[in-house]
This record gives sequence, structure tokens and C-alpha cells, in this order.
Amino acid sequence: MTATLDPQQMTVSDKLRLMEDLGRNLSQNETDLPSPEWHGPVLEERERKLASGDDSLVDWETAKRQLRAKLR
Repeated sequence: MTATLDPQQMTVSDKLRLMEDLGRNLSQNETDLPSPEWHGPVLEERERKLASGDDSLVDWETAKRQLRAKLR
């Protein structure tokens, strides 16, 4: 199937909805999207930092607030 959409003719809301639909569709079968080689070492380093206490996690709402504040 070939679909052609003109982003210039789409509203921001339509663009965001399309991005969400595409993301949802792509994530339905993880084997179709292999991780790049560099993901493994990055994830290992993050897990090491979490285990050692050098890093911590925040919930998604807190992360969004922090990102919005940083981008202002």
C-alpha cells in the first residue's frame, strides 16, 4: 500500500495522531525493529549506574515537568 500525505496540509493535531499511530503500529512486532548495536552498551551502563546508586529513576510525570522546565 502506498499512501501519500502532505504534512503542509495537516494540522498539528493530525500530525501528532499520525505519529502515535505509526509508533503503535511499528511497536506491534518488536522483531521487525532490531535495536542498533550501540543500544546494548548504553543499557548496560545505565543498569550499572542504577545498581550502584549513581543514578535513579523518576516517574514519567516528573520527567515531563523537568523537560518542560529545561526547555523554557
